[in-house]
Amino acid sequence: MSAHSLIMALMGGALIGLACVLLLLALGRIAGISSLMSGVLAGLMAFNFDSHLRWRLAFLIGLPLGALSVSALGWSEWSHIRMQVGLPLTIVSGLLVGFGTALGTGCTSGHGICGMARFSLRSLVATIIFMVGAAVSVFILRHIIGGA
Repeated sequence: MSAHSLIMALMGGALIGLACVLLLLALGRIAGISSLMSGVLAGLMAFNFDSHLRWRLAFLIGLPLGALSVSALGWSEWSHIRMQVGLPLTIVSGLLVGFGTALGTGCTSGHGICGMARFSLRSLVATIIFMVGAAVSVFILRHIIGGA
């Protein structure tokens, strides 16, 4: 890893932490992306366009816009990254992640960033479980199925 990559990774991590702190201080909310997404879907399905839906939408729309901005400005060394698996595996993976966040009542951002920062034992256990699950998934994909 180059020094530039390390600096960019540290800056990205600091910005994620800052966004989580600002959301907590401004609205008293945890920046758990799965909860934000389910709140947006529930609000849209109920045609309830209240202030809760608006801030959730703004937060979620800002995630890809931030990444696109960094890439467009040429600050990203990862703009050349391409998907290494097909669409069917990507869809199955997304569904499994969605099921896992529902089962674990939270996601990597809610537990791994916000929960760990609050010294939540529940978040510590959840983070250990999804990190082990990620390692097992990569092992299966690369060494058993023979993927990328």
